[in-house]
Amino acid sequence: MFIILKKILFTFIFNSALFIVLIIGIQNSNNKSKVNLIIGETILLPISFIVGVSFIAGSLTGSFITINSNNKKNNSLKSY
Repeated sequence: MFIILKKILFTFIFNSALFIVLIIGIQNSNNKSKVNLIIGETILLPISFIVGVSFIAGSLTGSFITINSNNKKNNSLKSY
């Protein structure tokens, strides 16, 4: 249980640090674009912000998927 909490905390801190660096890095970005969603469009956002947030979302998703799959493997090994 402690290892899972440690992995989640590391993932949260790491991705939060990436997000802060992203916000600081896009201060002078002039290239802006809209993202077309299923429901509508977003406001004009810097392209680097869109790419960075997509990377961070993928990093979070991948981290939680691996944490979840590791739990299932460990639980199935304990049942034998």
